[in-house]
Amino acid sequence: MSRTASVSRAAEAGFTLVEALVATVLMGVVLGALATVTAQWLPGWNRGLVRVQRAEQVALAMDRVVADLAAAEMVPRDRESKAPLFEGTALAVTVVRTALGPNARPGLEIVRIAAAGHGLALARSAAPYLPRDPEDLPPRFFDAVPLLGAPYRVSFSYAGRDGVWQAEWIDMKELPRAVRVVVRDGTSGRALAASTVAPIRAELRAECVVETTAEGCGPRPAAPAAATTDTGVPTR
Repeated sequence: MSRTASVSRAAEAGFTLVEALVATVLMGVVLGALATVTAQWLPGWNRGLVRVQRAEQVALAMDRVVADLAAAEMVPRDRESKAPLFEGTALAVTVVRTALGPNARPGLEIVRIAAAGHGLALARSAAPYLPRDPEDLPPRFFDAVPLLGAPYRVSFSYAGRDGVWQAEWIDMKELPRAVRVVVRDGTSGRALAASTVAPIRAELRAECVVETTAEGCGPRPAAPAAATTDTGVPTR
């Protein structure tokens, strides 16, 4: 009877101290190996995720800018001028387009897309378009919405009928044929593939409907076909 009880107790016995220590050491080795592998691939995974997020941010900003530029209207700057309200520099562009937004009132609005601040962040602001006299104060823009920030920088250039790109388009009698938008990495200065060209779709002033022989009311040639950034990066 005592032999049977001894065999039963031996069958129910757990790990010895040596076995428990060996299992603990093995577990530590496995966890250490997993931690080493994770430490190696996690930073790369994070960098890849950041690149994807930045690419999406740039794409959304370019879509917004191109949509505004493509919708530019040939609207006079004031009651006494026939020149369209369009001002373009290397860091800012102002156009008139149909009001956009769920709360926007029917009509036109003046849209300004400009790089401002120490990081040259690109922002979009708007103001209602109202016929005004030359001596009136300039429109007051509101609701500035950031489109793109550091480390990116955006610059603009403009092409007329001759297809030649220039850094400014101010006090012109007509709208540019196209606007080139170049996005650069602020650290390296490299132009990104997201750089693009926005064609201006408005071709004639409103009075050209009845004054077909007036200056600037003739047919317009095709837009520049192949355009690249000034670093050779093709634009879409």
